[in-house]
Amino acid sequence: MTDRSGWHSSSIAFEGVSKRFETGRAAALESIDLVVAPGTFAVLLGPSGCGKTTLLKTVNRLYEPTTGRILLDGTDISTLPAPALRRQIGYVIQQSGLFPHMRVEDNIAVVPKLIGWDKRRISARTDELLDLVGLPPDTYRRRYPGQLSGGEAQRIGIARALAAEPSTLLMDEPFGALDAITRTRLQDELKRIHGRTGQTVLFVTHDIEEAVRLADVIVVMRSGHIVQHDTAANIVMRPADDFVAELVGAGDVLRRLSLMRISDQMTPGESTPGGPQISRTSSLRDALAAILESGAESISVIDQDGDPVGSISIETIESVSGAPVRTVAS
Repeated sequence: MTDRSGWHSSSIAFEGVSKRFETGRAAALESIDLVVAPGTFAVLLGPSGCGKTTLLKTVNRLYEPTTGRILLDGTDISTLPAPALRRQIGYVIQQSGLFPHMRVEDNIAVVPKLIGWDKRRISARTDELLDLVGLPPDTYRRRYPGQLSGGEAQRIGIARALAAEPSTLLMDEPFGALDAITRTRLQDELKRIHGRTGQTVLFVTHDIEEAVRLADVIVVMRSGHIVQHDTAANIVMRPADDFVAELVGAGDVLRRLSLMRISDQMTPGESTPGGPQISRTSSLRDALAAILESGAESISVIDQDGDPVGSISIETIESVSGAPVRTVAS
């Protein structure tokens, strides 16, 4: 599939995928059936050891399934040469994985060089990607990884993963080692990039707040099984079992509101000129605080450019939470 920006996105289908590393031990993955539509930002969520990284690595054949098969745009990936497959799939890990002896421009160019791009095309692509991840080419092209901050290195890692125009991007806890402020900034940047490129993304995390902030759909995993596959809003509001309910803090109203996005619950098109405003990427807990502080019954919602796109009311927040939030907040 090709989106409006010209980038490509792929469908991914897991059919009965299981993985055992040692005979006699519990399976790392057990009979996984999952379809990820083209262009979807899908987050694999769960505690350490639940199988999410193992599932991710079966897509680029770093791990081969014991049973079952994986289809990329309908093609069984086991029929494709592994090196050729990996060149079509971007891969970002927690530690950026940049080659320390190579400059930024050479790190980004690794896969394009392998597949035979000419120097002019590689150079133009490098500048395009540095601009995309918010790092000026004239400043960063010639730097070495040791001259970058952790956040800058992760941005270069994302740029390198996108270099050869992959249709799928695999991300294994890429922001896990970063401080909270940098992490939030890069989450916002990644959402912006995905909005422009539209690739299919599989993103691994154990952090429910990160999952809700980023995901179109969330796949909750436990002990090698999929427990729930749903939208972020449904995961938070309608957890499938006690495990998911505990994960999202279903018994804590304010915790649940902090995991619900304004963009999922706002009334589109309505706004209050001159009144208080809040970003559509903020949480319902943030909206509640802003409403109570202003004394208003509703608040205008704005996009990343500051343009009004809707409104959110305290009545909506109470309806969603199922609780008298004025009392809870106080």
